[in-house]
Amino acid sequence: MSLPVSVCIITKNEEKNITRCLTSLKQYGFELVVVDTGSTDGTKDKAAEFTDRIFDYPWDNDFAAARNFSLSKASNDWIFVIDSDEWVEEIDTEEMDYFMHHLQKAA
Repeated sequence: MSLPVSVCIITKNEEKNITRCLTSLKQYGFELVVVDTGSTDGTKDKAAEFTDRIFDYPWDNDFAAARNFSLSKASNDWIFVIDSDEWVEEIDTEEMDYFMHHLQKAA
């Protein structure tokens, strides 16, 4: 089951972590949006193995602005935000689908 969810990630120099993050999400078929804020390592190359939705955002010491930029690149109304050094163990997509269709104002 593929749900209309965009996962938005902002990152910088997380080459060692981003693969684990994106691998944990890949199986769900979500849109993966990665916003890089100036990496000088292989972060973007690693992300490109999972998605072509990679955008550059020049870091301006404003975390909220970078996050909002990532949200503006999402194609779906349902957005899941995660940091590139985090990962998902499991997502109950059936439960998620139920809430998305039956309790939209609460989800």
